[in-house]
Amino acid sequence: MAQAEDCIWKCCEEETEGHSAVIVQFSNGNLINPDNVDFTLYKNIDGNNPRKKSRRILVAETDRLSYVGNNFGPGSLKCNSLCKYYVGVLDKNTRQMEVHKAQIFNMQPLIPGESAPEGESAPDSSKSYRDKVDSLIEAFGTNKQKRALSSRRLNQVGSEALQHVVNKAASTIIDQKGLEALEQDIAQAEAQADTVLYLPPCDPDATQPQDVYPFDALISPVEYEALEAPARKLLELSPEGLEEMAKNSSPLSVLKLLKTLSGAEESHDWRARVLWYLSLLLKLAHQKSITRKFGLEEGCPRIIQNKLMRTFAVETFNQGRIQNLVPASMRAKLAAYSLALLLHLGEQTADLTLLHRDLRITEAKMLEVAKAMGLRLSRRPVSEDGGVGPESEHRLATLELPLVKYERLAQRHKRKKMK
Repeated sequence: MAQAEDCIWKCCEEETEGHSAVIVQFSNGNLINPDNVDFTLYKNIDGNNPRKKSRRILVAETDRLSYVGNNFGPGSLKCNSLCKYYVGVLDKNTRQMEVHKAQIFNMQPLIPGESAPEGESAPDSSKSYRDKVDSLIEAFGTNKQKRALSSRRLNQVGSEALQHVVNKAASTIIDQKGLEALEQDIAQAEAQADTVLYLPPCDPDATQPQDVYPFDALISPVEYEALEAPARKLLELSPEGLEEMAKNSSPLSVLKLLKTLSGAEESHDWRARVLWYLSLLLKLAHQKSITRKFGLEEGCPRIIQNKLMRTFAVETFNQGRIQNLVPASMRAKLAAYSLALLLHLGEQTADLTLLHRDLRITEAKMLEVAKAMGLRLSRRPVSEDGGVGPESEHRLATLELPLVKYERLAQRHKRKKMK
């Protein structure tokens, strides 16, 4: 101990990955005579790849067995990535101890014929990995695992039979209808696919206009009951409160209909709930993402938050965290659902001009949504300030039965050449 106290601890210079010390431990016992063991350290030749340049394989050969250890893969020790290890080398002459970085290798015995080196295939390569796992389940699996294996094999046989039947039916249809007619049908279906994705639930065979886009499909009865508390604030709004909302750039579509709410009629409570939900949809159209804090200032119920995230947001992962993004493509869906609500509020007529301004989308995109919903378009002069200001021409959409079917232009009109 007296001599150790006189030693000087000296840190060595920064070392590279290839010159760190090596500490070995044998998984099946202790090494009695280290002089009879030959150690060889191999490093990865790919020095440019940051993930592979630090990979090392240590081989220890004895008269009886060979041992292999590595610092990567499932057999490596996790402690190398969690901790830093150092080895001290004492120079007896200078009484200085140099400290070097170290890595620990767990040496496993390598029995010939039992395992294959990495990158080489096993002697029996005729079976796939799935087949080998299935064989193990058949031999040593539990009853639950064996039932799952049997069920999966039956489903595989059923899917192969179904695929055979589908191929045979497709060949018959092609022979009967012709390839050109099928290609035209596919092109028409692809042209309408983008509109079907963002349209609200529709019943084109309904006998009454209000049943074409059912109200319960837009706001369920449970969600409607949850809107009672936040909608009560709209019913209690004073004229000064409406003016304050107008100054805060509230949606024009909502402000226009709020001015008609007065008294304590039962229909006004229904309209207030729908208008509050509509204002939330229009606010969502301006967001890039939605969180649990969305709508808290307005008293948004949790069930409404969950519906907005489920219907109008896309779940993504960013730096290990879940985010609910509202992409620009979702504005068309928000426009369709908002338009359907305005139809119920306005006796199946809605002002497209105000709505496209609230959503901050182009008028052409708003007209495209209205046409996809089968609405009849018209123009009407409307005063910009409640009958006081000058009139301007607004585009209106009306739901009438039967629904209007608009034909898509096959190609854009060619521009006229300048003479």
